[in-house]
Parts: sequence; C-alpha cells; structure tokens
Amino acid sequence: MKAVSFINYLITIMFAACYFYQFLYIFVPFILKSKPIETRKLHRYAVLIAARNEEAVIAKLIESIKNQNYPSDLIKIFVVADNCTDNTAQKARSAGAVVWERFNRHKVGKGYAIEYLLDRIAEMYPERPFDGYFVFDADNLLDENYISEMNKSFSNGNRIITSYRNSKNYGRNWISAGSALWLLRDSQYLSRSRTLLGTSCAVSGTGFLFHHDIIEKTGGWKFFLLTEDTEFTVCNVINREKIAYCESAVLYDEQPVRFSQFWSQRMRWTKGNIQVCQKYGVELVKSIFKNKSFSSFDMTMTIIPTVILPAVSGLINLIGLIYGLLSKMNYIIILQSIWESIVNAYLVFFIIGLITTITEWENIYCPAAKKILYTFTFPLFMFTYVPITIAAWFKKVEWEPIEHNESITLKEVRKVGSNINI
Repeated sequence: MKAVSFINYLITIMFAACYFYQFLYIFVPFILKSKPIETRKLHRYAVLIAARNEEAVIAKLIESIKNQNYPSDLIKIFVVADNCTDNTAQKARSAGAVVWERFNRHKVGKGYAIEYLLDRIAEMYPERPFDGYFVFDADNLLDENYISEMNKSFSNGNRIITSYRNSKNYGRNWISAGSALWLLRDSQYLSRSRTLLGTSCAVSGTGFLFHHDIIEKTGGWKFFLLTEDTEFTVCNVINREKIAYCESAVLYDEQPVRFSQFWSQRMRWTKGNIQVCQKYGVELVKSIFKNKSFSSFDMTMTIIPTVILPAVSGLINLIGLIYGLLSKMNYIIILQSIWESIVNAYLVFFIIGLITTITEWENIYCPAAKKILYTFTFPLFMFTYVPITIAAWFKKVEWEPIEHNESITLKEVRKVGSNINI
C-alpha cells in the first residue's frame, strides 16, 4: 500500500514539474504592462456564427454585434443554422444576419459547420473582401467596444487574436461559477501573461479573430476534432503562427448550470484534447526543438499532461483502494495518501481561484457573497476533471449541443448579480 503513496508523491512532483512555469505566469501582469495600441486602419470583418437550436439566444448576440462602436458597413454577420429543429434560422434572419441552413447527420460538429459557412461565403464573395473572420458562439454577448478593440490589435499586425472571456451567468450556481472562474483565469493569467512575454496564446472555442491568410495557408478550414479550437491552436503554433490576446475586448458567454450539461461539455473537451494529442502530439513535441519554440512547449504542457496525469492518478488510487478493501490489507494508508493529495490540490486551486477573484472582482457580475462562496467551491469544481478524464479515455464521445437559455442583454448582465439567488 505504500506503493500507492509513493506513486501519488511522484504524480504530485510531475504536476509541479509540468505546471510550475504556468504558476509563474500569475506574477507576469504585475511586473510587465501592455503598451497602448492606436488604431491604424479600419478593417472589414465577417462574423461567423455556427448555431444549433439556439433560437432563445442568437438574436441577442446579433443585436450586440449591431450595437458595436465600429462602422456597421465594415461588419457582415453570417450564421449557419446547423442541423436545427427549431427557429434558429428565422430568428437570425429577422435579427439581420445572412443565414444558411445545413443538414448533415454524418459530419456533425462545430468544425464542419464553420467549414460550410466559409465555403458559402467564398461562393458569395469570390473577391474575398474580408480582412478577417470573427468566430462566436450563439449564446455570446459582446461589449460595445469589442470589435474596435480587436481591430486595434489586428491593425498592429496580429493575425490571430483571442479575447477576454467573461460570463453571462456567473452567479447562477457553483457549476457556472467554476467554469467562468477558470475561463477568467485562462484569460488573465495565461493569455495575458503569454502576450506580455511575447509567446503564443490559445483560442478557446469562441471570441477569436483570424486573418484571411490563415485559412488560405491551411487550404481552408481543416479542423474537425471534438475540440476544433485546440486543433486550430496547435496547428497554427506548429506552423509558427503567434496567437495574441486582447484584454480590452470583452465577451460574455453562458456557462452550464446543470451537472449533466457540464459533464457532457467537459467530456467533449477532454476527449477532443485526447484526439489532438493523438493527431498532433508527436509533431508538436518535435516543433519544440525544430522551431526552437517555447510556444510549442507551452502548448505541449497545457494539453498532454492534463489528459494523462489526472486519469493515471485517479485510476491508481481507485485500484489501490479496491485492492486494499478486498485483500483486507491496511487501506487506511491509501485513504491517508488520497486525503493528502486532495488537500494539497484543494489549496493550489483555491489560491488560483482566490487570486483571480480578487483581481477580476469588478468584472464578476454577481453578489459579493457569491464571489466569496464560489472561490471555496472552485477546487471542488476542478476535482470533477479526474473522473471526466478517466471516462474520456474509455468512452466514445460524440458532439452534442449544449442548451442555452440566458436570453439577456448586456445591460441585464451587468445588473444580474442582485437578481440571482444561491
């Protein structure tokens, strides 16, 4: 049974070795400051929205795009209603978007929907009038200055840009808060630090912009894994493209509120990351040395250990505990080892959540009591990744839509804190 304790110790050391440098990212924004960027040119953009049964929310997103402090004639909104069985297409058309309807039960997923959308745009506009393409999910809302701020970064030469990802429903419960807090941490203590250090960020599903040359370089949109965003990121990092971060461009999206929704979403993300490792892992590791790329190292550490170490740790402890119970050996040693690992992990995640909550306090739209409470539940949220990672290795996972119902405006988001109960 001491073997399990020793293995837990080794796994803890491996986690520390893989992620200590990311812990140092926390201090970067307190040392380095971003330089202000002036707008050089107003570019023309296409907005890409892949929506599946999003009739409840899509009109609010389109409204927030139309309310941008940016010339409306330089923004064109395109929606693909992908395998929809509701009124998503009609709602999007009524809101002012160009809409196509796609029905394909064999090629399912956001990656295929984006490919379809880009192909239809290319047919409609053979002269390629758009300088860049924004990608949003239908449940998103944009700050009024979102596109103008992204345009500043784009005008400064950045070809792929991600943005500050906030939440519409942080205060709904501990699940939505956990997701939102992790994304805030990802924005401010991964993406911002990476940009300040001059290395590449990663895009995270929604709220990003890419230059039209990026797609021409890859021969079209070729990213169809369960996590097409991670695949897009890794492929571009391998190809020596740098992904920048625009802190002043703020996006709000809806987080899962039911555990079943959360489980389904995270299973897809985890399985997708496993797929990325299988498809690009060797090439990504090679590019660390071939391209002398810290960005490749960073992406390797961000993706590969997260789909291996939690699964190994969870399985070893579970097997050890079952063996101890069945063989009537002293399983107390295993329980003590598991408890020590849980306490250590809780403290690490609590510190990460606490720092993020304090620094992003004004950007979290919910009552103060909930901000404090959900800092304590954040580590519990993170612990769910252990069984999710184990299950993702053995279960067949298919793309499934996540239901979105938070049909609210930006004004309501900013006032919503006082209207939600625990």
